[in-house]
Amino acid sequence: MSSVLNTVSSLRLSRIYRINSNNNNNNNHLRIPIHSVLNPPSVSFTRRRLTVRAADTDTNEVKSKAPDKAPASGGSSFNQLLGIKGAAQETDKWKIRLQLTKPVTWPPLVWGVVCGAAASGNFHWNPEDVAKSILCMIMSGPCLTGYTQTLNDWYDREIDAINEPYRPIPSGAISEKEVISQIWLLLLGGLGIAAVLDVWAGHDFPIVFYLALGGSLLSYIYSAPPLKLKQNGWIGNFALGASYISLPWWAGQALFGTLTPDIIVLTLLYSIAGLGIAIVNDFKSIEGDKALGLLSIPVAFGAETAKWICVGAIDITQISVAGYLLGAGKPYYALALLALIIPQVVFQFQYFLKDPVKYDVKYQASAQPFLVLGLLVTALATSH
Repeated sequence: MSSVLNTVSSLRLSRIYRINSNNNNNNNHLRIPIHSVLNPPSVSFTRRRLTVRAADTDTNEVKSKAPDKAPASGGSSFNQLLGIKGAAQETDKWKIRLQLTKPVTWPPLVWGVVCGAAASGNFHWNPEDVAKSILCMIMSGPCLTGYTQTLNDWYDREIDAINEPYRPIPSGAISEKEVISQIWLLLLGGLGIAAVLDVWAGHDFPIVFYLALGGSLLSYIYSAPPLKLKQNGWIGNFALGASYISLPWWAGQALFGTLTPDIIVLTLLYSIAGLGIAIVNDFKSIEGDKALGLLSIPVAFGAETAKWICVGAIDITQISVAGYLLGAGKPYYALALLALIIPQVVFQFQYFLKDPVKYDVKYQASAQPFLVLGLLVTALATSH
C-alpha cells in the first residue's frame, strides 16, 4: 500500500516540476489547478478502496481467530468430565451437567470430611461410621460443591464469554432453565442429606444442617449480586478457602464428635492457605476480571506481586500451624508438617512462579497433595 502511494506522489511531483519549468522558460502565465493535480479522482478513489479492503481483511482475521480459544476437536473428554480447561465440546446433556459441577473440585471437600472425622477422635472403622462418612462426603462434594460450581458458572457467564467462551453456559450448550433446575436440585439434595445425618447422629441441635445451610448461603453471596464477595480478592478468596477447608472439616467433626472453639480457630487459620490456592485460579481470568471491574488479587496488585502473595499465604500459614503444633506439645506432627511444606515450595519455584497461567494445573496437581496431607497430619495431631 505504501509503495503504491509513494509512486503516485512521485509522479505528481515530477509532473508539477515539468510544468513549472516549462512555464518559467516560456515566460507564460498559465495557471495549473494544483488541487486537480494533487488529488486526481482516480487516485483518491483507489486509495479509499484499498483502505476499505484492508479494514475488511483485519475484521475477517479477528473473526477467524476467535474459535481458536475453544478446544474443539483437540479437547479431552476426560477433562470435560472433570470440568477443567482443555475439555472437548460435548452435546450429551448429562455429561454437560456433570461438567458444570466440576468434579475436579470435589476431592478437597471430601478430604476435609476425612480430616474432621479424624480430628473428632470418635470415628471407628465399622459399617455405620463408614456409611455416615460417605454420605457426608456426598453432601459436601457432589451436592453442595456441585451446587456452588454451577451457581458460580451461572453468575460468571459474562466473564466466561470473554475468557472461556466455549464453556457450556456461554456457548449455549445448556439452557437457562436446565442450569437453574440443576442449582436447586443440588442445593436441596445437599440440605436434605445434612438433615438426615443429624437425625442419624442423634443430634439435639441440627448442627450439620446449619453448617450446610451456612455454607450454601456463603456460596450464594460469593457469586451473586449485590454482595458478590468475589469482586474483592481478599474477602472472596478467604470465603472460598474457608468453604474448601473449614466447612467440610467442621461437618466431619460435628458428625462424629464435638466441634470445639480451638478447632474453629485453627481451621480458619488454615483457610488463609485456601485463600492462596484460590488466587492460583484468578490468573487465568485477569482479562475478564478487568473488563467487568472485579478486583481479584492479580488485577489489584499485578501478576508479579500476586504470585508472591499467593505462595506466601500458602507457605506462611502452614509454617504457623506447625508452630502451633510445636507449642501444643506435638513436635513430631509439627516436623511432619514442615517436611510436607518443602516439596510445595519446590513446585512453586519449578512451575507456579515461572508462569502461573501456563503451569497452574501442573502446579496444583504436584503441590496440593502435600498440602492436603498436611491437613490430615494436623487433624490427627488435634485428635490426640
